[in-house]
Amino acid sequence: MKENLLGIDVGGTKCAIIYGIKENDELHIIDKKKFDTTTVDETIDRILCETEKMMNLHQLTPTNTKAIGICCGGPLNSETGIVMSPPNLPGWDNIPIVAMVEKKTGIKTNLHNDANACALAEWKFGAGKGTKNMVFLTFGTGLGAGLILNGKLYTGTNDNAGELGHIRLSDFGPIGYGKKGSFEGFASGGGIAQLSKMYVMEKLQTGQKVEWCTLQELDQLTARKVAEEAAKGDKLAQSIYETSAIYLGKGLSMVIDILNPEVIVIGGIYTRNKNMMEPIMQKIIDQEALSCANRVCKVKPAALGEQIGDYAALSVAANLTD
Repeated sequence: MKENLLGIDVGGTKCAIIYGIKENDELHIIDKKKFDTTTVDETIDRILCETEKMMNLHQLTPTNTKAIGICCGGPLNSETGIVMSPPNLPGWDNIPIVAMVEKKTGIKTNLHNDANACALAEWKFGAGKGTKNMVFLTFGTGLGAGLILNGKLYTGTNDNAGELGHIRLSDFGPIGYGKKGSFEGFASGGGIAQLSKMYVMEKLQTGQKVEWCTLQELDQLTARKVAEEAAKGDKLAQSIYETSAIYLGKGLSMVIDILNPEVIVIGGIYTRNKNMMEPIMQKIIDQEALSCANRVCKVKPAALGEQIGDYAALSVAANLTD
């Protein structure tokens, strides 16, 4: 059975309108329109206008289109469909985006934060397909997470379930979620950049030379740059990623013990550097997690790659129809 779905991906710099067709347990992306995120009013007007254009282009109507899914950075209220001041969307204060889209299109619409939407996407169409209990971690600029428990997305009392990045893993360490030594501090792009500055500064202050970073370049150091040097065999760069992998293992051990998932899916930096991080991470999990829970849990890289944002928005729509 085929179902027409529309997705709206609202980002801090770009937005996209996506048209897809769900056929049984497969999702096919048919068309996509991207545009810049500008002021609040301009962006909302553009979202509504481009959604209408996409519908007209593909003869989509409230009769032949099952649902529209919106994914957006939090905080937001998925029950009322209101976006509530996300840090990456200045001025989006209590915007009833679901009501606006439903009024414009006449199609049932749902809203979820981007981590939950990505969890739905990987669960329905990616690395977590066929599971009943799955955890998804973004591992990008920050560390977001989405929880699939007993075959359903679990969002918590007020959409704050799965904020794993806020867990403190150490009294000291890089800062993430405004907390020293947090899971996000050790397992995110921003956190790895902070770790890198600490490790490189230590070398420089003891008079040692770091071929790939001078004192003047320290503030521009990124997780990607360190990964490139680690892949070339640089020991300092490798030790930075080893530290991140150790704390990733510690954090995942807690997740395994508490939630007993079948699969933990990790995107972003982990997916790109799996070969470097997996052995160290798994060693820590084997040491720390309950063996009976660890035995039934697999840690997998995300499967949807660069298209995960498109799948995420459409999966929010698909979740309304299932």
